[in-house]
Amino acid sequence: MSDGSKRVTLREIARKKKEGEKLVVVTAYDVLFARVVDAAGVDIVLVGDSVGNVVAGFDSTLPVKLDQMIYHGAAVRRGIKHALLVVDMPFLSYQASVERAILNSGRVLQETLADAVKVEGGSPEMVNTVKALTRTGIPVMAHLGFTPQSVRTLGMRIQGKEHGDADRMVDEAKALESAGAFSIVLELLPSDVAERITSAVTIPTIGIGAGPHCDGQVLVLPDLLGLNDGFAPKFLKKYANIAETAREAVSKYAEEVRSGVYPDAEHSN
Repeated sequence: MSDGSKRVTLREIARKKKEGEKLVVVTAYDVLFARVVDAAGVDIVLVGDSVGNVVAGFDSTLPVKLDQMIYHGAAVRRGIKHALLVVDMPFLSYQASVERAILNSGRVLQETLADAVKVEGGSPEMVNTVKALTRTGIPVMAHLGFTPQSVRTLGMRIQGKEHGDADRMVDEAKALESAGAFSIVLELLPSDVAERITSAVTIPTIGIGAGPHCDGQVLVLPDLLGLNDGFAPKFLKKYANIAETAREAVSKYAEEVRSGVYPDAEHSN
């Protein structure tokens, strides 16, 4: 548990990789859950564009807009005293040009007070964007493997199985590190590929569906809490069943309202 007295910094994140301490990362989208995960002592809170799936009900992250990410990022910021805060840059907010990436990422930092942004991909163009962002003073978390904003071309499946994929992603990870990224999310990769990438770079790797060899792990909060009870990929371990608890609570409330039990004298002015 965290007492909130010490803020996690980029230097602290780098130290944990060097000393072999695993990083704990979760998503959050609102102030209440931000307070919960921060008090639990996580290292990094990611305001993911997965908000499109688990909050807005879209079937992908593609419809999420920059203003939505800023809204949720600012809400989460107000709930965090300890963890490092990273906000996802949504689709088309950074891919069109380096200039747009700088302006939009800078706006995210200004309006949410986040510590860093996250962008997807390891192409030469994206490496140049990461380099421009970090030179501007905007810390960047990178993302390789399955990149949800490319779901229309990649499909939602494990990456890194084709001939040459592992070598390519190792090269991309090294290039992203050289460009200034402070960490890399590895999503839906074979464990051995994630292990190769983790060993090839000095910055932390954060796995999701990428096995145990990464420097840390990230899960979407509603998934690990069992709120998103229709979602059960192989990599997901559910640490609670909040959906069932919530259904039981609301059913009990409805029963007491209909029967006249609630509100009683104790709960009336």
